[in-house]
Amino acid sequence: MAKRLIIDLNKCDECEKCIVQCASFYRPRATDHGALTLRELATFAVVCRRCENPGCVNACRFEALERQESGVLRRHNLRCVSCKCCTLACPFGTVYPDSVPFYVTACDFCAGAACPEPPCVASCVKGALVYRDPAASEEKDVVALNEHLAVKGPKWDKQAV
Repeated sequence: MAKRLIIDLNKCDECEKCIVQCASFYRPRATDHGALTLRELATFAVVCRRCENPGCVNACRFEALERQESGVLRRHNLRCVSCKCCTLACPFGTVYPDSVPFYVTACDFCAGAACPEPPCVASCVKGALVYRDPAASEEKDVVALNEHLAVKGPKWDKQAV
């Protein structure tokens, strides 16, 4: 398995405000926006309860939230006006108010960059971001989301009753 950016949601929650440096091609001096996008992806994939009739999606008057076939939420950033109705409607507190900013810069995982690791890793004061092969350690609760991103945190699974 290749190296991936791993976000530890428990450590990430310890920060009051994300101040990591981002090397996004489109906003090279941006702070926190790429990391907030990662946190949103990670939270929707791992923490979200995947409600059958999601109140957060129904509360969005701008159709910015969508429940995909897999049950994972997706936010359409160009439709989102950051009204935060979705955060109020989620009964489980999964949609964090600070992860629904009006303007975001998507993380490009420093694709094509000449650096050995993304600058967000070195600038994360809580150590919530690491860049390594998730299979190289014995850590539990690490879930691979795609070829670039993995999440460390308790994954919520719906149990049959």
